[in-house]
This record gives sequence, C-alpha cells and structure tokens, in this order.
Amino acid sequence: MPFAHLLYGVFWIVFIDLLLAGDNALVIAMAVRSLAPRERRIGTICGAAVAVVLRVGLTFFTAKLLDSPFLKLAGGVFVLWIAVKVLFDASDPPDSVPAPKRLGQAIWYIVFADLTMSIDNIIAIAGTSNGHIELIVFGLALSIPFVVLSANLLANLMDRYPFTIYLGAGILGRVAGDMILTDSFVTRRWHPSTTFEYVVEGVLFLLLMVGGKILCDRRKCRK
Repeated sequence: MPFAHLLYGVFWIVFIDLLLAGDNALVIAMAVRSLAPRERRIGTICGAAVAVVLRVGLTFFTAKLLDSPFLKLAGGVFVLWIAVKVLFDASDPPDSVPAPKRLGQAIWYIVFADLTMSIDNIIAIAGTSNGHIELIVFGLALSIPFVVLSANLLANLMDRYPFTIYLGAGILGRVAGDMILTDSFVTRRWHPSTTFEYVVEGVLFLLLMVGGKILCDRRKCRK
C-alpha cells in the first residue's frame, strides 16, 4: 500500500474511532460502575480487548452482519437490561454481590453489548480500510485505549456525581431504542418512520432517567 494512502486510511480510522467510541464507553462505564477501582480497570480492559479481538474477525462479514435479523434487536434489549440493572445496583449495598461474580458479569456484559453496538464502527472501518488487514487491525485495536480511557472517566464521574447514573441510563435507553428500531427485521416488518424513532428514543430516555431516579429513591427508602 502506498505510504500516502496508508496515512490517509489511518487518519480516517482515528477520526471514526473518536466519533463512535462514546456509546460503547458509556455502556462499559455503566457495566463496571459497581466494581472496586482495581476490578473496574481489569473488567474494562479485559472486556474491551476481547470485544475488539472478536470485532476483527467479524469485520470480514460486515455485509452479512448488517443484514442479520434480530442482531441489533437483541443488542438493544440487552442494553436496556444493562441500564435497568445498573439502576437497581445503584440502590443496593456495595457488597451485596461477591466481587468475582460482579467482575465476570461485567466482562460478559461489555463483550456482548460492545459487539452488538459496534456494527456501525465495524462497517465504517471495513469501508475505510478497503480490505487491508493491517488497517482493520490497527483501527479496531486503537479503539481499546479510546474506549477504556473514556469508560474509566465516565465511571469516576458517576461515583462523584450520582445524578449522572440516571443520565447515563437515559442515554442507554435512547441507544437501545435506536438499535431496536433499526434492526433489519423491525424495519422490514413495520417500516418505522424517522418521527416514530425519535419519539420512541425520547420516551425511553425519559423513562429510564426519570423513572430510574424514582425507582432508586423508593428502593433506598424501603431499605
């Protein structure tokens, strides 16, 4: 590959990683929020690394991935479930679940959610790399430090400012709504309009943010 083309590809891959890393970082931050600082770092790095390794393989099947029914639907439902679980965890005592079990669950959540959320990232990098394996590996590996750093910053922010937990849950609700309504099965079966998508995403955002705050307050009062 000519050096100029290589630099051009690297530039656009870095730009794509920066642009698309936000949602993935948020879901990782929510998944590891209840862990201790050391386990949080381990869970974030391990989960992101495993997900990226799997992404490299999946990049070669982007056309099939894009058209796979129920993939984004399942991912959207799972992201919703993570958001709800984090809201429940926010009102539980820190030691209510054994640490090893928490760490294993967090890594599993990160891998599955990251893969189903990263179809756009996979497709963008596959298109930019023009099939060059070295650019594909570089682009997907580069997403690890971006996502890990962002996720740790977000998790620390949630520790310091608890209201950001509810904001994060609301954002995950919007992300989940977008994933569900853009799944190939849903679009072929019901053809949701852009307006309907915005309405559903807005409702899920408010439901998880406001409803989550009410739910946590009630659970804390009962305890």
